[in-house]
Amino acid sequence: MSNRKHVILYVDDDEDCRVAMRQLLHSQGIEMVEASDGESGLRAFSEHSPDLVIVDLMMEEIDSGVNFLRRVRSAGSKVPVYLMSSVGDSLAMTTNAAELGFTGVLQKPFSKDWLRSIIQSQLS
Repeated sequence: MSNRKHVILYVDDDEDCRVAMRQLLHSQGIEMVEASDGESGLRAFSEHSPDLVIVDLMMEEIDSGVNFLRRVRSAGSKVPVYLMSSVGDSLAMTTNAAELGFTGVLQKPFSKDWLRSIIQSQLS
């Protein structure tokens, strides 16, 4: 068994959200690699080979999270990717995340307990 820490890539243009996510992940012993836009997220993805990705839906472009995922999938990666959105619960009800290639949809502001359970289930 490897002693390597799990790595999660979090792509979000909201610095406050990145700080909150970093605190949560570090408290769980998980390394967080962060990016503030889709392009730097793709570079970080290539450099760090994360175990899981959480990407914001709306950053520099309206659907930049979707574009990020398309490029990750076109490169052949099967890593779990969750879409983070502040759009509301209606997004989860009206969007089939699996059809878009996402593992799931998370709501901002995120519930720490819910996020912990998702991370634990994906990384174990």
